Amino acid sequence: MRKEPRAHWSFSAINQYLRCPLQYYFERVLKIPRKSVGSGLILGSAFHHALAIYHGSLKNGRNIGWDDVQQSFLENWHLREKDEVVEYKPKESRDDLIAKGLELLKLYLKEPPPTEIVAVEQRFLVPLQTSEGNFLELPLLAFVDLVTREAGILKVNEFKTSGRSYGNSEVEMSLQATCYVLALREKYDEWPTVEFTVLVKTVKPKLQRIKTARNEIDVGRLGDLVEHVERAISNKIFYPVETPMNCSICAFRQQCKDWKPQRTSCAETSDLMELNGATAC
Repeated sequence: MRKEPRAHWSFSAINQYLRCPLQYYFERVLKIPRKSVGSGLILGSAFHHALAIYHGSLKNGRNIGWDDVQQSFLENWHLREKDEVVEYKPKESRDDLIAKGLELLKLYLKEPPPTEIVAVEQRFLVPLQTSEGNFLELPLLAFVDLVTREAGILKVNEFKTSGRSYGNSEVEMSLQATCYVLALREKYDEWPTVEFTVLVKTVKPKLQRIKTARNEIDVGRLGDLVEHVERAISNKIFYPVETPMNCSICAFRQQCKDWKPQRTSCAETSDLMELNGATAC
């Protein structure tokens, strides 16, 4: 009998609530199934699958060729495409996006291969703790693309496909990087560094590598943030954050249009405003 997975937090769940609490409500509370999936998610899934095959072969002492990497990318794409309806952006086509994904893979494979690979696509289930040392009920599940050692220092390698270049401040403020550092610190009792490898889907594709680090204050702040998100959710604080970025690719556009706000109590309003750094009542 298959054991049900333990309830947990993940970066995607935390980030989804912070990005748009109403979308979190539709997907993770009401569990409304998505009728379609964005093309960027399909590309990212295929890209990460191909990289996992490539990095796994290196870890096992084998150096597979381009044909195997390309096949793993296409197989994952076709598998996702078979089971899900893919929504493409305006002026975007399936074939062009596949070609762009393969071009990005080729660009990465031209780089020197990583050495001293510790883990490939490994899951870590670790406790969350506030800055005051209080443990939260739900742990954090982190799924790390690649863990290596560089000059003896443990390093998390996170891969992104993007339509634009990343800025240094974007990586410095990344909550995902904090989640990864917490996970590896708990697992290996070391403070790792983090490197984002960004494959940019410009006309001439380019590769960025941006490094960052975290400390005890950062992981404590993560725990504080999740604690407040939990409190807001327990008080049923769900509302839309309407931006072009959020709404243009949201699978719950119709549900959002039909949504009607519920009257909240003073206590619930206080929790919402506290989450956003204000006071109420």
